[in-house]
Amino acid sequence: MKKVLILGAGLVAGPIIRHLLGHQLTVTIASNTPERAGELVDGHVNGRVIDWSVEDDATLVSLIEDHDITVSLLPYAYHLKVAKQCIASGKNMVTTSYVKPEMQALDPQARQAGVLILNEIGLDPGIDHMSAMRIIDHIHGKGGKVVEFYSICGALPAPESAVNPFRYKFSWSPRGVLLASGNDGRYLKNGKIVEVPTGELFSHIFRLNFEHVGPLDVYANRNSTDYIDIYGIPGVETIFRGTFRIPGWCESLDAMKKLQLLSDDHYHIHGMTYAEFLMSVNKLHGIEPVKAVADFLGLPADAVPLQALQWLGWFDPKDIGREESTAFDITADLMLSKMDLRENDRDMVVMKHLFTASYPDGSREGITSSMLAFGSPASETAIARTVTLPAAIAVEMILQGRITEKGVHRPVLRGIYEPVLQELEKLGITMDEKFNLPLGNKGVWDIGTDNV
Repeated sequence: MKKVLILGAGLVAGPIIRHLLGHQLTVTIASNTPERAGELVDGHVNGRVIDWSVEDDATLVSLIEDHDITVSLLPYAYHLKVAKQCIASGKNMVTTSYVKPEMQALDPQARQAGVLILNEIGLDPGIDHMSAMRIIDHIHGKGGKVVEFYSICGALPAPESAVNPFRYKFSWSPRGVLLASGNDGRYLKNGKIVEVPTGELFSHIFRLNFEHVGPLDVYANRNSTDYIDIYGIPGVETIFRGTFRIPGWCESLDAMKKLQLLSDDHYHIHGMTYAEFLMSVNKLHGIEPVKAVADFLGLPADAVPLQALQWLGWFDPKDIGREESTAFDITADLMLSKMDLRENDRDMVVMKHLFTASYPDGSREGITSSMLAFGSPASETAIARTVTLPAAIAVEMILQGRITEKGVHRPVLRGIYEPVLQELEKLGITMDEKFNLPLGNKGVWDIGTDNV
C-alpha cells in the first residue's frame, strides 16, 4: 500500500485526508496540532498522526524518506525547505501554494533527481489555472488567439451568512487573508500596463454580476502579467486576475488602510483603549472618535466603513490589554474573534473566467467558464474541498504513474489538468463553460469602470 505524508492539519486539511484514506492509501499527518489531526483521521485504520513541529529537521528527513510522496499544507515559507529534502530523498512533492522564484530555481535539481514538485494545485492557484488552460488550448486548437482574459475568484460566506458590515467571514487563514491585502496589483489593459499600489488596492475596483449570487466587487490579484508566459498567450491585449468580494469589504479595508490599521509598525500601548489607539496613530483629536474618523476619511458617520469599524470594536473605550503590538495584529485578533464561520453558516467559492478569442477569418468569440460551490463547517467547507481535492487527485495520479512530469511545475500542462478536472467533476466540482457569447460594441467584454 502506497504511503502519503501530509505536513499540516489546518482549516483546509480535512477533505484531502478523508479522500486519500478512502482510496486505499496509508496517510500520515505530521502536525503541531496532533489533536486536530486525530479528529480528521477519525480512527481510520490506515491513518497515523505524528506530533511534529517544522523546526524538527531530523524527523522531517525520516518521514519524507519513509513515504512515497509528501503533501505540504504548511505556510508557504516552509515549502522550500520541504522541497529540498524531497529532492535529496528522491521523493515527489505536492503543494497548493504559489511558485516563488526560490522554488522555481529548484527545477534543474528536481529534474536531475527524477522528482516532480507540483505546486499551485489547489483552488486559486489551481483550479483557476486548469480551467483556464482548457479554454486557452481550445482556442489555440482552432487556430485562434486570446485577446482578452479575465480570471476572478473568491472564497466568501454565502449571501445569507454575510451578515456583518464587512460582508465577510474567514473560511481559511485569517492572517493569510489580511496579509494578502498588503499586495500590489499589476495587469494589462488594452495593451497598457496598469500598476495598482497597495494603498489603492481596495479603491481600484469594479463590480461584476455573478449569476445566482448578485453583484460582487473585484480587485486586482498580484501581478497578472506573469501569466502571459505561464499560459502561453503572447499578444494578449488585456489580462486581469482578480479577487471577488461581496460589497462592503473593499470600502471597509480601504478605510482601514488609510487609518493604518493594517500596519506592521510596533507601538507601545500599555493602558490604551482601542479608541485611544486609533486616535493616537492617526493624530486625531476630539471627544467623539466616530466623528473624528468620519471627518478624516471624508465619509458620513453612517457610511459602511464606519459601521464596520464600530462593529469590530475600534471605537470601544476598552483596554486593549497589551504592552506592545502592531495595528495589524490587533485588527487580526478582533476580526478572528468576530468573523469566523459558525456551524450553521455556509461558505461559497465563486470563480469566473471571461475570454475574448479572435480567429484567422476575423471573427471574435466570447467564452466564459464559471464555478459556484457551497459548503459548511458542519460537513466540509467549499474552500477546503476546492483547495485540497485537486491536490488529493494529483497525489493519486502521481502514485499511479498517470502524471509523469519531472521538475518544478504548475498544473498548466494538458497531461495534468485534463485528468484532474475530469476527476473533480466526478466529485461535484465543475466549471460551467459557455461559448459563442455576444461581446460589446468593440468586440470585447465591456467590464469595469474608468479605474480598470
